[in-house]
This record gives sequence, structure tokens and C-alpha cells, in this order.
Amino acid sequence: MAIDGKTLRGSRNTETAARRTMTACDQATGVVQASIDVDGKTNEITRFAPLLDQISDLRDTVITADALHCQREHVTYLAQRGAHWILTVKGNQPHLHAQFTTLPWRAVPEATRDTDRGHGRREIRSLKILTISTGIDFPHAAQAIQIRRRRRRLDQPKTSPPRPSTPSPISASTRHNRHNWPA
Repeated sequence: MAIDGKTLRGSRNTETAARRTMTACDQATGVVQASIDVDGKTNEITRFAPLLDQISDLRDTVITADALHCQREHVTYLAQRGAHWILTVKGNQPHLHAQFTTLPWRAVPEATRDTDRGHGRREIRSLKILTISTGIDFPHAAQAIQIRRRRRRLDQPKTSPPRPSTPSPISASTRHNRHNWPA
């Protein structure tokens, strides 16, 4: 289930601010399972649990959310509800991000590699998965997933190596026995 917030296009006028909502969407079917308003007096972080409280059973559901939701309170809530999670770790959690970058990624074999061409460039994505037993100060973290993306414009000479794009996001999950996450 994917959690994401959006500003509704065309909802702003001269008297009111744009309407913001957050939804929980079943990724397999595309069906919205829950939705909640995020008014100007609050933000998505405070609306996370009330959104998911609308869904009666989260046991064994994998919740994905962007870096904004990489919060200790959120993963504690998900663990209490029996859910699993995949969250992106970025600069909003500098201490946690630093911990992930010190993991022994060079010693970890690639779980999958995908090459794609389109929009005038070639992209290569690789995925590594590492079980975390110690060293990560984040509740319920059991695995880390490193996603690396490199891209090269097709009009560049092939002798030049693909140029790395933005810093690689690193994700964490509470899923203990799963080794092949969908890319």
C-alpha cells in the first residue's frame, strides 16, 4: 500500500488555499483504501496514523511512503498494527542516513539490475539488500535496500562512464524473511 500526499489541482481560488489530501492506495489494484484532508493547520506527518486508522487490518501489509514519513513514531505505529514498511532515507534524517552509508555495501552482491532506454538516455538501476542485525539506530529496522541509479545521455560517447544522478536513496524495511523486493 502506497501512502502519498497531493495538492488537488484547481482547488485554490482567491479566497481559499489549495486543498491538500493524503491517500493510502493499494498498489496492486490502484484502488484508494483511505483518504484524509491535510489542512493548513497541520501536515502529512500528523495525519499518517489517522489515515491508516481508517483501514481495519494492516497485518502483513507492506506500506511504502516517501522520506517525509521516515519517522520513529510512524514505524512504531506500523509495527503495533502488524504492518511492514519500506521508507526512503534521505537528508531529513541525517544521522540515520549516515548510518546507512557506513554499511558494507561493497561486499553485498546486486540482487537485481535493470537497464532501460528512453527519453534520450540510458538508465541503469541496481538494487542491493542487506540484513541489519546491529548498527542502525532506528526502531524495527531489519533490512536495508540500496538503490543506485546511473544514467547516460544517448548522444554522449560510449567511452565515457555513465554519470551518477542524484544521491542514491536508501530504504529500510521490517520485513525479515523477504529477499526479492519488487523494483
